[in-house]
Amino acid sequence: MAAFKAIVIEKTDGGTKAALTVFDEANLMDGDVTVRVEYSALNYKDGLAITGKSPVVRRFPMIPGIDLAGTVDASSHAEWKPGDKVILNGWGCGETHLGAYAEKARVKGDWLVSQPKTLSARETMAVGTAGYTAMLAAMALERHGLTPSSGPVAVTGAAGGVGSVAVAILAQRGFTIHAVTGRPEEADYLKGLGASEIVDRKELAGPARPLSKERWAGAIDAVGSNTLANLLSMTRYGGAVAACGLAGGMDLPGSVAPFILRGVCLYGIDSVMCPIERRREAWKRLETELNRQKLAKMTREISLSDVFDEAPEILSGRVRGRIVVRVA
Repeated sequence: MAAFKAIVIEKTDGGTKAALTVFDEANLMDGDVTVRVEYSALNYKDGLAITGKSPVVRRFPMIPGIDLAGTVDASSHAEWKPGDKVILNGWGCGETHLGAYAEKARVKGDWLVSQPKTLSARETMAVGTAGYTAMLAAMALERHGLTPSSGPVAVTGAAGGVGSVAVAILAQRGFTIHAVTGRPEEADYLKGLGASEIVDRKELAGPARPLSKERWAGAIDAVGSNTLANLLSMTRYGGAVAACGLAGGMDLPGSVAPFILRGVCLYGIDSVMCPIERRREAWKRLETELNRQKLAKMTREISLSDVFDEAPEILSGRVRGRIVVRVA
């Protein structure tokens, strides 16, 4: 297959333009493993790339798509051979390296993780970067020492991709989950995933006080800005917040008071360059700790051509749960 179907982003005088087109395999970037891509997913960063709303793409032309599941087609890497089932999350794919919205991808073998044996390619992308990030955040709270007996844990952006998986895996571990959302109509959905209480995001939207009434033992935040500042001000003594997103903004208009007066910790969660051993641990745990029925409930499937319509929706916060992209 010298030519294959791909979404390609080109730079224009007026910004960027994305289109579904035919791409020549000879123009793939350097790498020691070529993968036949079966599934990808639509993440917030993919929405930014497709729409051009933020300069996440740093080279042109670019094939977007930050994660993939597929089968090794060719390899000169010692760990991988043709026929191996693999997944990839991050490493600059879709930003600086040609990504996953194509029937083929050439990448570095060091970036790949084996597809968990009991998860299909589609299921791994139902989890995707959003779910893998949620697991990294949950692992950070666990390393901090939080347990179900510590108290309730808040999850912001709870109806989105990261939030949905975070609610499901924390509930599976026995935590009391307070799901923060601006979509009250999703209350039944979130309770079905394991949330015990629904919190209106307006409660975290205004300017944060240096310290507010202690409310949560911990939190997973995918929003940033005032939401994160308010979470920190409401976190109980010795608690922790894992920050993994910026849907509400990159700023953090808060105070040092939670850190120096309550001993609160803020953990930054990076899924893009996360070390390979931690990635493997996260995927191993996702295979066993994420309820498959809940995963199916939060997931829907689209084709490559549907990505253009769905990208603005995920940026506007109207997408619930996870969107799998069928590539081949």
